[in-house]
Amino acid sequence: MKNNLKNILATLTMILMLVGCNNDFLNVDPLGEISESAVWTDPALAEAFVTGIYQGFGNGGFDEQMLASLTDEAIFTHPGRGITTVTEARTNPADVGWVNGTIWWGTMYSYIRRANIAISNLSETEIADQALVDRLMGEAKFMRAYYYQQLARYYGGVPLIDRPYELNEETYEAPRSTWKETIDFIVADLDDAASLLAGKSMAAGRASELSALALKSRVLTYAASDLHDAGMAKANSTLLAGYANIELIAYTDGSQTERWQRAQAASKAVLDKSTGSMYGLSEPVSHEEGIQNYINTSLSRNGGEADLILGRYFINLKQENGGRQGLFNGPNGYNNWAGNTPVQLLVDDYQMMDGSDFDWSNPEHAAAPYENREARFYASVLYEGAPWKPRSTANQAKDPLGQIQTGTYEINPGGTVETHFGLDTRNSSIEDWNGSYTGYYMRKFIDPDPAIVDQNTWQEVPWPILRYTEAVLNYVEASIELGQEEEARAWMNQIRYRVGLPAVTATGEELVEAYRNERRIEMAYEEQRYHDARRWMIAEETLGRKANGISITGTLKPGASVSIYRYDPELYDYDYSVINIDPGKENRTWLDKMYFIPIHRDEMNRNSNLIQNPGFE
Repeated sequence: MKNNLKNILATLTMILMLVGCNNDFLNVDPLGEISESAVWTDPALAEAFVTGIYQGFGNGGFDEQMLASLTDEAIFTHPGRGITTVTEARTNPADVGWVNGTIWWGTMYSYIRRANIAISNLSETEIADQALVDRLMGEAKFMRAYYYQQLARYYGGVPLIDRPYELNEETYEAPRSTWKETIDFIVADLDDAASLLAGKSMAAGRASELSALALKSRVLTYAASDLHDAGMAKANSTLLAGYANIELIAYTDGSQTERWQRAQAASKAVLDKSTGSMYGLSEPVSHEEGIQNYINTSLSRNGGEADLILGRYFINLKQENGGRQGLFNGPNGYNNWAGNTPVQLLVDDYQMMDGSDFDWSNPEHAAAPYENREARFYASVLYEGAPWKPRSTANQAKDPLGQIQTGTYEINPGGTVETHFGLDTRNSSIEDWNGSYTGYYMRKFIDPDPAIVDQNTWQEVPWPILRYTEAVLNYVEASIELGQEEEARAWMNQIRYRVGLPAVTATGEELVEAYRNERRIEMAYEEQRYHDARRWMIAEETLGRKANGISITGTLKPGASVSIYRYDPELYDYDYSVINIDPGKENRTWLDKMYFIPIHRDEMNRNSNLIQNPGFE
């Protein structure tokens, strides 16, 4: 026992002597972590850190609830979720309602901090590969600009933090910058990013010179719009006219014309740098080609991927909600959830094949509202009788043809007339709780491959963060605002030709309206309408309209015999009636305070220097 004690004491003495001789004994890195200094001396670790900044994209716009359902594009089928808090203008600083994580104040600032960390460390890195350092710096600056752009277009001017805060700062309470300061900061970052990324080959889903130019086009287009010109904003809204801090949301000096000139130049830079998909046509393609062209663009495949400048990509091996658009939005008769369903307001704005407007007062249109419509309608909306995928094995006997059924019909098996409720209605014999209230379903962004069984298969369709066609539309808009109508029509017709539509010849206010409808239809479901209606200050007469849908009844023609329903105008007389959505489901209202999202009460309490947005003070 004594010998054991002696041995233990001798061992401890040796350990203490070693510790005394080596001051680094306890200075070891944690085995489960990497030190910050190591990250910025190792190229692979630095790249991994910058890659992580992209996580702020989330699922892009492919969450179960979509921004489209806050607009006159769609309604959200399921109760709760904070959607009606917004659409009924009940938003307040304590209850903002539904806000996607990709625009939430705290989330955006957390990723801005990551970008600031990268920018700060890359400025002093010991990494020898300067081309790599420049690329990573360009990506970090783009991402910082992107997240600030997200904040700006929802909140207006925001606190501009351009460095990572440390512990024991004198204060963490930064005031909001003016709208002008915010836009200038974003544009400066994008100019730097474009320069740093010029000539560099970037992997899909990563920032590039072209994406920096495209985002600059968007930012300056928004900045030039009426909502962000103090004079125009005050003239169009008594609420904004009474806002004491209008400089936080709009320019208070300078020329709106000069701002449109900057927006036009920024957009033209994109047009000169790339060619997009199917541009350069001198006449419209066929109707069938037009349908396929738009499907290809929406799915970013078969040549349509050339229109995608920056996307949020999804792969089947990594099962993310962004790959579940078929499940989230597909018909309930296919065992899907019917989440964000098109409203009649959107459907009515799709033109006829010949470029004329659809009109319910036209007897031919009213009798067959889904015939002879423009190509993008068939590529974007699932409607009564539309051909779709085969139904599940268990349900194919109910619908051997795979047609969308959103009405109520007569059938007469055995000679007795019975009522058949469509398989894709809320009275469906397949699922009766997930049916559309509007009589429509979303087709755009849903893979039509029958092998993609939406309820249990993830699809690989990217979310379009930035598209070439958006930059074209921005260029058209700036050209109209600057009185360059011939130039505007030439580029707008390029968009129309590739979907089989004839040229626009309108001028003046008619051209403005034609352009706005073209943008509405081309960019449907892409998170554009929410911003466009606000920045044009037409939200009251667009976003504020009551949501509506269609009621369809099929009555058997005399002598017709049907035991299993199928869409067939030879057998049925169809009646189509526009219906308003029950106010108990959703009662849309517009108040001018909804031009901006309120800064949440918790953020206001954390930062006494913040000034609240108009209508929420």
